[in-house]
Amino acid sequence: MAYLLDADVFIRAKNLHYGFDFCPAFWDWLVAEHRAGNVYSVEKVGDELQAVADELSAWAARLDDGFFLRPDASVFPALATVSGWVQRQQYTQSAVSTFLQVADYYLIAQAHAGGHTVVTHEVPSASTRRVKIPDACIGLGIKCVTPYQMLRIRRARFILGPRP
Repeated sequence: MAYLLDADVFIRAKNLHYGFDFCPAFWDWLVAEHRAGNVYSVEKVGDELQAVADELSAWAARLDDGFFLRPDASVFPALATVSGWVQRQQYTQSAVSTFLQVADYYLIAQAHAGGHTVVTHEVPSASTRRVKIPDACIGLGIKCVTPYQMLRIRRARFILGPRP
């Protein structure tokens, strides 16, 4: 079981809590946890991060090819399962169409196929206008946590030391 990170986890970390300039330990921790087989994301999230030429896209470009998982044969049945689930819910057709075109769909399918935990800042919502990651995870029996929960579960420690 690994953690699969939503694009917003990376984006909020860069913009708010773990900027590259003042908390490089967070980014080093992600790489170390990936090397240990604990943290990944999906190819579509990597594509979203690469779409903006900034410090985050440069960091993502330096990651090894295995960080952003590509869908393989094991994911295809999960894509069908996730698609079927979302279409049976009360979401608007626009919400369903949008969901099936974005990274969230692939993230949830990858988690479903591999028994992984999804990491996101999103919270459940009763809205029928947008499919939220936690709602899909609940509906499909996939574990979903916040980044802070993941950090606590993995016992992340960002210790101050002498400046380089």
